[in-house]
Amino acid sequence: MKFGVVVFPGSNCDEDMVYVLQTILKQETVKLWHKNTDLEGCTHIILPGGFSYGDYLRSGAIARFSPIMTSVIKHAENGGFVFGVCNGFQVLCEAGLLPGALLHNNTRKFICKNVFIKAENNNTAVTNSVPKNKALKIPIAHGEGKYFADADTLKKLNENGQILFRYCDENGNINNGANPNGATENIAGICNATKNVFGMMPHPERASDAELKNEDGKFLFESILKAALVNA
Repeated sequence: MKFGVVVFPGSNCDEDMVYVLQTILKQETVKLWHKNTDLEGCTHIILPGGFSYGDYLRSGAIARFSPIMTSVIKHAENGGFVFGVCNGFQVLCEAGLLPGALLHNNTRKFICKNVFIKAENNNTAVTNSVPKNKALKIPIAHGEGKYFADADTLKKLNENGQILFRYCDENGNINNGANPNGATENIAGICNATKNVFGMMPHPERASDAELKNEDGKFLFESILKAALVNA
């Protein structure tokens, strides 16, 4: 198992992600510069948060054409694990690896705060170790985090168990008041139909260290490790 964290110009959560994977979880981890195409033997590819290319044109729209994305797309098509967080989620949607799009928050303002999310199911590589019905406190930091998809896509996502997380209140109740950005059906994260490509707006890497007094995000990374061992 080897993790590769892709770095675009404007990525600003790459170090956070590397720290969690390398220092806390003790996993072999390397940074992958966006201009390269070699994934360096990585089995798990992570697209971190930030503002790739300054979010010019549209969040993730330019990063999607970086040379390394050709390799990331091929890796995903071959069944390889790919996980995008915040801007990484936006890039995956722009690249067509995940359905739907991330639109401007309803408030039209950047939002940076802790929110609560709940796993929709525990049958994926990023949710298998998340306690059922537990409201996880995970930070968000985005201006374009409102998940949107058309009716047919939403129907498929629900039927196929592709919705990973929904925004909820601290008691696990899913309602409009707990939706920070206006996301359709309170969706905070999804995966593809084959369940090897994952994306979410909240930042689990910012809630995985005891020093931060919050380790709720660690459940996701422990899920990834567990799934990798099971499939080894």
